[in-house]
Amino acid sequence: MDNNSVFIEKLRSSGLRSTKQRIEICKLLFDRKKTFHFTISDLSKKLKKETSKKISLATLYNTVLSFKKKGYLREISINSYKSYFDTNTSNHHHFIDESTNEIVDLHTNDLSNIKVKKSLPGKKVKSIEVLVKLENNN
Repeated sequence: MDNNSVFIEKLRSSGLRSTKQRIEICKLLFDRKKTFHFTISDLSKKLKKETSKKISLATLYNTVLSFKKKGYLREISINSYKSYFDTNTSNHHHFIDESTNEIVDLHTNDLSNIKVKKSLPGKKVKSIEVLVKLENNN
């Protein structure tokens, strides 16, 4: 199966039509060897540089949020007004360099065991996501 077929299937399984613009979004997100961390703004700028196709912000938002809902992307909430998305959907953690806004994967084996001592009635821990914020040594 070629990549376009894979992209078309990802789009369809996410409830999206496979337009030329969305295929371009898929190529940028999933046709790579390394994890890609991005904001919608980052993605928009990168698409403008790498493709001649006009892609609206609405299409970007709808596509990314549909992929997140389907589990093809993971959202990393930095604060109440900034979120990144991650093409690596496995269970892992992150460093964020606050001076450059660069996000780097931090794998589970890079941390000691994390124990949550408090529990809430009727709830169980679904996952633990650690965001380690870095600053320069000044």
